[in-house]
Formats: sequence, structure tokens, C-alpha cells
Amino acid sequence: MSDQPEVAVVRWPDRAPPVGDGLAGLLAAYHLRTEAEKGAPVAGVDGLPDRYRAEITDPRSAFADDVVLVALVGDAAVGCVVATRPDHGHSEVKRLWTDPESRGRGVASALLSAAFAQAAENGADTVRLSVWTWRTGAITLYERLGFTVTESWDERDQLVCMQRAL
Repeated sequence: MSDQPEVAVVRWPDRAPPVGDGLAGLLAAYHLRTEAEKGAPVAGVDGLPDRYRAEITDPRSAFADDVVLVALVGDAAVGCVVATRPDHGHSEVKRLWTDPESRGRGVASALLSAAFAQAAENGADTVRLSVWTWRTGAITLYERLGFTVTESWDERDQLVCMQRAL
């Protein structure tokens, strides 16, 4: 028996009660941390590039063609991931983020499992992602879940591209 609370993964915005504020907070934390790790820290959401700020302020429009999954513990949003619509058999997962206080509880694994199921349901045969080289914990998780490094489709420096078959 575990004393860890149960993690539920729901599709946003289908979830009631709404988790929009929790999703916005998760996306903001993701982007602020990423900018800091890239050596370009900003004081708040208003300092983020327009495209990232748009994801936070209007995720419904920013991810209109994608599936957004949110991990909940009770009614609290503790993690998120975006799965893109399949293109040539590939779906991409992006914006995987778990609230630091909820890490080590299987949140990211649950989100990715749900993203794999969603991608397969939408006709994808492969899931791919890109991750910064310094996110070694994330890379280890991805490798544990069957991802392998593949030829880059994104030429940004220090970005690793990975994929796995469904």
C-alpha cells in the first residue's frame, strides 16, 4: 500500500472542473525555467518571447490542433504534456513538465503513457521529442520509456532529438 496520492491524467479542456489556471501555471513554470537554463532568465511571464507567452495566456488557441494532457492530484494540476497531431506517422510530445514538488511520483511517466495512447489513437506510429542536453533526468526517463536518440530535425544547439515506436 502506498501513501502517495493517485495521479489522474485528463485531457484539457475536456476536464471539469476547469484546470486552465493550473495549466497556465505549469506552462509558465516550464518556460521560465527553460529560459533560465538557456542563460536568458526573465523576471516573469511578460518577459517571455511572444510565442511562449501566448501558450500561457491562450493555450486553447496555441494548442488548437494538439492534445493537452494534465496530471491531477485531487483537483490540483501537477503536470502537463502536449501531443501534436500526427504528421507523416509522427506525433511529437512537448512541454512535458511536472511541478517540482510532485516529481518522483510517476507523474511524467503517467503523462507520457497517456500521450502514447493518444498518439496511437490518432494514427501515429512513432512519437518523437526534442530535449535540451542539460536535462539529463528527462533524457534518462525518455530512454527508460524506450526513446532512442535519432537524427536531428531541429538544428538548435544543445538539443537532442529522440523517438520511439508505438
